[in-house]
Amino acid sequence: MLCSLIHKFGGKEEADGDVSGFIEEMSQALPKDFHAKGDLYVFVDECHRSQSGDLHKAMKAILPNAMFIGFTGTPLLKEDKRTSLEVFGPYIHTYKFNEAVADGVVLDLRYEARDIDQNITSQDKINKWFEIKTQGLNDLAKAQLKARWGTMQKVMSSQSRLEKIVADILLDMELRDRLKSGHGNAMLVSSSIYQACKFYELFDKTDLAGKCAIVTSYKPTASDIKGEESGEGLTERLRQYEIYTKMLGGQDAEAFEKQAKKKFIDEPGQMKLLIVVDKLLTGFDAPSATYLYIDKKMQDHGLFQAICRVNRLDGDDKEYGYIIDYKDLFKSLETSIEDYTTEAFDGYDKEDVAGLLTDRLKMARDRLDDALEAVRALCEPVETPRDTHAYLQFFCAKDTSDKGALKENEPKRLALYRLVASLLRAYAETANEMGEAGYSDSETAAIKVDVDHFEKVRNEVKLASGDYIDLKMYEPAMRHLIDTYIRAEESEIISNFDDMSLIQLIVERGVEAVDALPSGIRKNKEAVAETIENNVRKLIIDETPINPKYYEKMSDLLDALIMQRRTEAIDYEAYLAKIVELAKQAKRPETTTSYPASVNSPAKRALYDNLSEDENLAVAVDAAIRATKKDAWRDNQVKKKEVRNAIKKHIADPTLLDVIFDLARNQHEY
Repeated sequence: MLCSLIHKFGGKEEADGDVSGFIEEMSQALPKDFHAKGDLYVFVDECHRSQSGDLHKAMKAILPNAMFIGFTGTPLLKEDKRTSLEVFGPYIHTYKFNEAVADGVVLDLRYEARDIDQNITSQDKINKWFEIKTQGLNDLAKAQLKARWGTMQKVMSSQSRLEKIVADILLDMELRDRLKSGHGNAMLVSSSIYQACKFYELFDKTDLAGKCAIVTSYKPTASDIKGEESGEGLTERLRQYEIYTKMLGGQDAEAFEKQAKKKFIDEPGQMKLLIVVDKLLTGFDAPSATYLYIDKKMQDHGLFQAICRVNRLDGDDKEYGYIIDYKDLFKSLETSIEDYTTEAFDGYDKEDVAGLLTDRLKMARDRLDDALEAVRALCEPVETPRDTHAYLQFFCAKDTSDKGALKENEPKRLALYRLVASLLRAYAETANEMGEAGYSDSETAAIKVDVDHFEKVRNEVKLASGDYIDLKMYEPAMRHLIDTYIRAEESEIISNFDDMSLIQLIVERGVEAVDALPSGIRKNKEAVAETIENNVRKLIIDETPINPKYYEKMSDLLDALIMQRRTEAIDYEAYLAKIVELAKQAKRPETTTSYPASVNSPAKRALYDNLSEDENLAVAVDAAIRATKKDAWRDNQVKKKEVRNAIKKHIADPTLLDVIFDLARNQHEY
């Protein structure tokens, strides 16, 4: 296989080389009866524009008997389509955007035109604008946002269009979960380098300072400003030079761009916004984003490739790519169209771009309805009265003495966490515009109650199952959504965990840990008991490979305690004291069991427990493993065999040898 640039067939590096002269020269240099040997297949990428013109003729002249097959990743413009089909022949196969979305190859796109100029000519309109933008927020979140935005009214009262766009994007940075959480990022397409500099200057005076950069073809040099001093203030070229130079901070422009682009991709929380004009909008190596803000006249091929910056997959919490259009490129504000295949995409045949952009609000409603239905369907089998206890039994274990139930129900719990996370994002996207999305006031209130309910169910199930692993119950993006759109009062209760699991809390606080449980669990003694039992059971299951004998004993003690509770052979307070003590033993075996002085590490204790409490043998096996093991030994057959042979010198019984070798592999110390 050979790879070549098509321009090589022009005789020069440039596309407008002397093609006919090059072909003639090639013909004279070859024997008259020459022809390429074998069956040749030429795969031509980007088979439109220059690929169908004179340079293509040069390829055909040099390889007259080859089979040419063309590829393109973007639709063919009407004016190019006829030429491309004439050159390459009919389609072998087409794979359109909506098919790629259905296959999960790319994400769907959501489009919104924002008429920034309609806002703000009076103080009343400023207040009204803020209320509309934040109507889905709870009172605490709204108050915090207003306090944080002390300069908002001053900014918004300005007549400058750029300042209004900056304020609009900054509000999105506070309200949109992927932008707020730092998981996602945005690009702003500006109409000129000077305008990009003005945008940057405005953003640099806000919380985005240091997390925003310009990436353009401009490289400030002294020649740019020669003769620009007018004595009446800075000219556009001087301002552009000054702003760009200040941003670079003494760095070379290319080095700065490379660093900003890397941060944008690898650390989106530290580089939230790139302001561009033409760069980074086309090509497979252009970085992806979640939001694309467009304030530049664009159409057809350039627009198509630009909006595809945001349709790439990027983690579970990115479900769509968002296009925010400040230029009303599709005239949707004027005509209220929902099928964006006219105006800016006039150069394409309608069927080639069908379904590419969909109305954000219409699709947001569909998404919210679907997300609610999915969670309701998952929870449908929960037994009445569908209170906290019923949900815990359905998602955790109907019988906490059933050792396999917690693991068997794990897929249902994972589905609950995933679906509720999706519901929260769908609700947040629509919460400020429920009326515009077509919901009545009563429907809006009912949906908020449902979202709140299922979020609490997720909270309680995650805690009661021992699946508690995230910061204060939730990843940061979920925490933002819950605090902002659902309620504020629950945050105080959840913060009582201080980023600890329930077991850790029990070890630290004892019986008082019960007071930190969510009220839905705390008010039901059965729910409290089963929550603690499930957490202890999960700890035992997780730790058993490290020390099977010890945790087998812990499991037996748990079973006995559960039996005592169920037969009412022990009162509630005594039960709590015993289950807390058991949790401490399971979490910290070294503090609750008497071991010989030489058995002074978790690994030695595990060997001691599983070698019939033979102190000398446990110490000898531990020393043999430590002396033999090499770096990354678990992933290397030869290294594993060496460790096994070292153990074998002390343990002859093949069955026990297998047990101790597996135990060694599971020790963090080794």
